[in-house]
Amino acid sequence: MRVLFATSEAYPLVKTGGLADVSYALPAALRQQGIDVRLLLPGYPEVFKQLSLIEVHENISLFSNLEPVRVLAGFMPGNLYPVYVIDCPRLYAREGGPYQDAAGNEWPDNALRFAALSKVASLFASHQFIFKPDILHCNDWQTGLAPAYLAFSHSRTRAKVVISVHNLAYQGVFGPEVAEPFGIPRSDMFRVIKLLGLPDHCFNLEGVEYHGKMSFLKAGLHYADWISTVSPTYARDIQTASFGYGLQGLLSARCHQLTGILNGIDEKAWDPATDRYLVKNYTVDTLASKAENTKALRSKLGLEQTPFKPLLGMITRLTYQKGLDLLVPIIPDIIHEGAQLVLLGSGDKELENRLKQYAKLLPGQISVTLGYNEELSHQIIASADLFLMPSLFEPCGLTQMYSMRYGTIPLVRRTGGLADTVTDATPGQVAKKLATGFVFEEENASELLRCVQRALATFREKGSWRTLQLNGMTRDFSWFHSAKEYVGLYQQLLNK
Repeated sequence: MRVLFATSEAYPLVKTGGLADVSYALPAALRQQGIDVRLLLPGYPEVFKQLSLIEVHENISLFSNLEPVRVLAGFMPGNLYPVYVIDCPRLYAREGGPYQDAAGNEWPDNALRFAALSKVASLFASHQFIFKPDILHCNDWQTGLAPAYLAFSHSRTRAKVVISVHNLAYQGVFGPEVAEPFGIPRSDMFRVIKLLGLPDHCFNLEGVEYHGKMSFLKAGLHYADWISTVSPTYARDIQTASFGYGLQGLLSARCHQLTGILNGIDEKAWDPATDRYLVKNYTVDTLASKAENTKALRSKLGLEQTPFKPLLGMITRLTYQKGLDLLVPIIPDIIHEGAQLVLLGSGDKELENRLKQYAKLLPGQISVTLGYNEELSHQIIASADLFLMPSLFEPCGLTQMYSMRYGTIPLVRRTGGLADTVTDATPGQVAKKLATGFVFEEENASELLRCVQRALATFREKGSWRTLQLNGMTRDFSWFHSAKEYVGLYQQLLNK
């Protein structure tokens, strides 16, 4: 079976979030299942710096007023599976991130940049190139137009299309400004649709239209053969008004072509026995060595060396989604309860400022590091006793699975993938040796604080705490099972 995995980012070539981790680990796991899976990526500068590439297709005309592009090929570092790269300097050869410039502003031509990615994906899927996939696997809004292009192609043979939703909150919605990168003043949406190479009649409620604009993600959800998302609970959540972001009607109508498959984790990159970032490696059998990492992290971040105090960790984007507005008001209460807090992240400037103020007011008890640091993230997950994820919604989440693997107990809100991966430490579940963390329900700070208090009380019961640690460390969160589910989904589509 041949699969083209189209994505806007993939670790270690380019990464802004969990999509990059999935785009690295899932293809590798699929290849272990005997699938000929290959990546398709935009040609960002970071990609060219890390890959040796050769040209496989040239002079590919995608849109009017855009020079022809090339498709290059290379191999992913480490895993050695093939990668196709779109070479278009006008769209991708620029400093900054894949979606934003260095100042954090969205690239004004993002619609064109990811329409090009979608168009090339559709050409592969319509068997216009040497590699002729059986399945085109699209990911998030950046590849959302590919199913639409394929639906209106005239190819006699074509791949089946799966689109995976990693976070429905990001939909790729664009208006008349799309015309400007073509050198044309803002125009009506029918002109925009034509510029992007789609027929006029797809701009309606049953196509790409979304409140008078166009939605790349809606196009993908409407025209793909199947929709997947990153956890079973999130697949149900996004069919409701609370989490559907205006697309719940479409998703409910397609509920029989919608599957939730839980993400896995890269067990080589996240293994306390071999993690190169740790002061002291450890396993289930040497769990006492975890404390040496906690001591080293406290020293590194200027926290008081108080082993009897539990250390709470959090690594997150500072956004509404991640539940920071629930956590921030109760930080003094958490410290009063006898805990310490270490946080790594960046995002909303007001949240950043409030957290920095707390760090100044409570020196030695709170550490706040703004930005992202791969080494520090591993050290926090290995060193913390409790890992906080009070998310208002969480499609899957990976860090709660990382933390369990490191004997760090997750505390989460019951939503999306957090509900699917963390078993609450109720007396019954603890007695059955099934509990792996602490779970709260309501979106309010008081309930979060009560859950923290419950966790801190359990921390003082060393036998119960160790049981929770061992339960989490022995759970299997590898990509093996997820990859098998995707292979089954692919086979189901091909059999149809």
